[in-house]
Amino acid sequence: MICSIKQSTITPTINGSDTTSRRKNMSAIQRYLILPSLNANKSKPVLSVSKPLHVSKVESFALSKPQKRTLITCKAYEADRSEPIEVSGVKPDAAKKVKIGIYFATWWALNVVFNIYNKKVLNAFPYPWLTSTLSLACGSLMMMISWATRIAETPSTDFEFWKTLFPVAVAHTIGHVAATVSMSKVAVSFTHIIKSGEPAFSVLVSRFILGETFPPSVYMSLVPIIGGCALAAVTELNFNMIGFMGAMISNLAFVFRNIFSKRGMKGKSVSGMNYYACLSILSLFILTPFAIAVEGPQMWAAGWQTALSQIGPNFIWWLAAQSVFYHLYNQVSYMSLDEISPLTFSIGNTMKRISVIVSSIIIFHTPVQPVNALGAAIAVLGTFLYSQAKQ
Repeated sequence: MICSIKQSTITPTINGSDTTSRRKNMSAIQRYLILPSLNANKSKPVLSVSKPLHVSKVESFALSKPQKRTLITCKAYEADRSEPIEVSGVKPDAAKKVKIGIYFATWWALNVVFNIYNKKVLNAFPYPWLTSTLSLACGSLMMMISWATRIAETPSTDFEFWKTLFPVAVAHTIGHVAATVSMSKVAVSFTHIIKSGEPAFSVLVSRFILGETFPPSVYMSLVPIIGGCALAAVTELNFNMIGFMGAMISNLAFVFRNIFSKRGMKGKSVSGMNYYACLSILSLFILTPFAIAVEGPQMWAAGWQTALSQIGPNFIWWLAAQSVFYHLYNQVSYMSLDEISPLTFSIGNTMKRISVIVSSIIIFHTPVQPVNALGAAIAVLGTFLYSQAKQ
C-alpha cells in the first residue's frame, strides 16, 4: 500500500519518483506526516523515502487549542520489510497472561498464609480489634518507608482525594474488623463460606438502595449462594452467632466499600498499590480510637503476657506475619485490578476462597460434615455463576 496523505492545499506524496517535489515539500511532510524515528540508533537501517511505505497505523488526535486543520499521525514501514516496525511499550499477550498468572498465584498464596497466621494469633490472643489495628499499622508503615526510600512512587494526592476516600475507608474498616471478629469466634472455613455470599448483598443493595436492575440470570445465581450459605450455617458444628454476624456485617461493609470506591475514584490517577496504601493509612486513623475504647491497653497487656507464656517467642513472629501478609495480599489484589477485568477478578476471588477454605480445613483439622461441605460447594458454585451472569 502506498502512503499518500492530502491535507489542505499541500499534497505530499511519497513514492520515490519526484526528487525535486520531495525536497520542496519536505518541511510539509515533516509537519503533517509523523514517522517513527530510526536515526537514533545507527545500528538499525535508516528509513528511506525513496521506497514505497506501507501504512501500519493512522491516528488522528485533537489539540488543546482550536486549529483550522487536523493533525494526523501516520505510522509506516518500508515496503521491502517483512514485518512492521515494532512500537515500543506494547507487551505481547503471552507476557501479559504470565504476569496475571503470577499476580493470581501470589494473591492466593499470601491470602492463605495470612488466614493461617491470623487464626493462630486469634486463638492465643483473642483481641480482634487490636489485631486489626496492627494489620493496618504494619501496612501503612511499610508503604511510608517505600515512599521515603523511593522504592515505590509517591502518590500525588490532594484534599479532594482524601475526601472521596473517607467513606471507602470507613466501610473498609468496618469490614476488616467484622471479618477478624468472625474468625476469632468460628473456624476460618466457616467465615469464608459466609463471606462467599457477598454477591447476594451486592445485588440486594444495588437493587433496593441504588435502584439498579439486573437480568434474571443474576437473580437466579443468588439462589445457590443463599441456599449454600444457609445449609453450611445450620450444619456447622461450632456455630457461633457473633462469628456468623461478623461475617455478614463484613459482607455488607465491603459491598458499600466497592460502591463508594467506584463512585469516588473516577478520574483519579492513583495506582492500585498506592490506592490501597492510602486506604490503609486512613483506615488506621479511623480504627485506632475505637480499638482503644472497645478493648483498651489493660486488656492488651494481660492478653500479651498470657500469649507469651503459652506460645513463647513464636507468638511475636505469628503477629508480625499476619500483619505483613494481610497488607501484601490486599496490595496484590488491588494491583491485579489494574491488569484484569472485573469479571476475571471476581472469578479469581472465588478461587481464592476455595483455596482458603480447603487449606484451613487441612491445617487446623476442622471437622466438616458432608452436608456442611455440600453447602459450601453450592455457595461457591453460586458465586462463580454470579460472576458469569453479572457480565
